[in-house]
Amino acid sequence: MEENQIIKFSIPGKAPSKSNCYKIIKLGNHASLAKTKPLKEYEKKFYMCFPPKYRDLNLDHYFKIQGHIFYPSNRADLDNSLKLILDCLQKITKTIKNDNKCVEIHFYRAVDKENPRIEIELEILKHL
Repeated sequence: MEENQIIKFSIPGKAPSKSNCYKIIKLGNHASLAKTKPLKEYEKKFYMCFPPKYRDLNLDHYFKIQGHIFYPSNRADLDNSLKLILDCLQKITKTIKNDNKCVEIHFYRAVDKENPRIEIELEILKHL
């Protein structure tokens, strides 16, 4: 991948809040967390809409991320959606190796009742 490569993509639908995406389940005598159905569905949509040529790169480079999150209403928290996006880039598409390589974030929150979505630009930096 070239230095400062920019990956642009859009994911349709409402990004669920990371804080509401897990449920407590019982495994034997222990409690554990499990993903909710809306989170599993969103992760699948994220994977399917993400550009295939950038999946499974496992990039261990610093990166910047910016974009717009369009919610169906004003109720959602921007920060919870950001964590979900970074988790999807790391664990679902396996584009980045670790989200701790993020050096800059710029996101804007907006409302679009008819077409909720996220629009993202991920800039891969070979060097800081």
